[in-house]
Amino acid sequence: MKTAHSLLMLLPIICLTACNTSARTDIYDSGGPLMPEQAAYDVRFYDLTMSVHPSDSSINGSVLIRADVVQPMDMFVVDLDTLLTISKVTEIVDQRELARSFERDMGKIWISLRGTRQAGESITMRIRYGGKPRVAPRPPWGGGLSWSQTEDSSAWIATSCQGEGPDVWWPAKDHVSDKPDSMGIHIRVPDPLICASNGRLRSIENHMDKTSTFHWFVSNPINAYNVALNIAPYELIEDTYESVSGDEIPVQFYVLPEDYEKGQKFLPEIIDHLAFHERTLGPYPFRADKYGVAQTPHMGMEHQTIIAYGARFNNAAMTGKDWGFDALHHHELSHEWWGNLMTNSDWRDMWLHEGIGTYMQALYVEEKQGMEVYHEYLNTRRNFRNRHAIAPRESKTMKEITRAPIYDKGAWVLHTLRYLIGEDALRTALRRMAYPYPWMEEITDGRQVRFASTDDFVRIVREVSGRDLDWFFELYLR
Repeated sequence: MKTAHSLLMLLPIICLTACNTSARTDIYDSGGPLMPEQAAYDVRFYDLTMSVHPSDSSINGSVLIRADVVQPMDMFVVDLDTLLTISKVTEIVDQRELARSFERDMGKIWISLRGTRQAGESITMRIRYGGKPRVAPRPPWGGGLSWSQTEDSSAWIATSCQGEGPDVWWPAKDHVSDKPDSMGIHIRVPDPLICASNGRLRSIENHMDKTSTFHWFVSNPINAYNVALNIAPYELIEDTYESVSGDEIPVQFYVLPEDYEKGQKFLPEIIDHLAFHERTLGPYPFRADKYGVAQTPHMGMEHQTIIAYGARFNNAAMTGKDWGFDALHHHELSHEWWGNLMTNSDWRDMWLHEGIGTYMQALYVEEKQGMEVYHEYLNTRRNFRNRHAIAPRESKTMKEITRAPIYDKGAWVLHTLRYLIGEDALRTALRRMAYPYPWMEEITDGRQVRFASTDDFVRIVREVSGRDLDWFFELYLR
């Protein structure tokens, strides 16, 4: 789209209507068709540095983006909410930072590369930005930043942006199909606040102005919407868990001080949920980092290695009924396999995240309380109508796919499939969907993380059952 690029640089006002907008997604939506300018590069590394200011609900910082060029490109296009301002954009070339001109078009930043870059080259760009980010109107379903308070009026801050994308609070490529291989996260907050984030905590840097920077590093590929800040005067409850792989996994629970005793009592259940998923699906995927949970002022989200937990130790918070376990935690943990290990490359296949994740709770109920309660737990047929396909073939944004009953109907598809091919075959198919090859269960270097689609699941079920079930999936999914 070189012509569109030229128009953007020379006539930005005209470009608002002249540029091809067919691939554009609303600022507060995520996914959909990937525009050619963003399909032209593959993000390899993000390094996010940020200061958080609870006093005025503002942030400021920078992100370094390292990307590989996969198609010729003369513009580098990333996403950022228009509520946030950009102070400077530089490209790092031979260890020098060179200023780059840019234009903003709605939620896109168009950065001039001063010439066409060829496939195989790499780009390192730094974007400095700041301002008052979007306040989440209904977290986590309506995302952004939540600025809340603990019982003693301390700041309690959390991010949630699955529906909107990471660009509501930091510059990134807002598309589910691109994960960096690794990521650095450096968050500065006023003392005595703690920042719990993704990956492993490498160090805490104390500053003379009574602030501290928490340096986290994510060693595995991570989807940008899963990058999370959880800030509060947390107390840390921790233990180790021996994985079925034989690895020792750090288990960390960041709790509010007033809930410390509740957190201690809850930790064994967290570990029990972890053990169930490993028995059913294979090893916890992110053993190289940790399994973390952080209390949040919103209900919850599957942020990789730092699950957002807002059920307030109420087993019925998510389901409306106490089934004898914390269903909210169990569901968000399931996404470490269904969503974080195996990720849909387009939101049209999101039922793989949410439908299978929902079904995991039914299997847990069956293991703990028997088949009768399993059927009772799945008594959700009245919750969905067949108005939207849960696995359409065309690309979808997050808002579009969540109109479909991807949670309950997705679970019912698996429930029905179980009685069609047998329980053993279904369980085998689920494990192979998580880890297609045995060698993937043994590694933690990032190669276990992958993208998948509904067609992959259909193929696995065919191979496991020895039956052609295209008719079944066509009817129930498509």
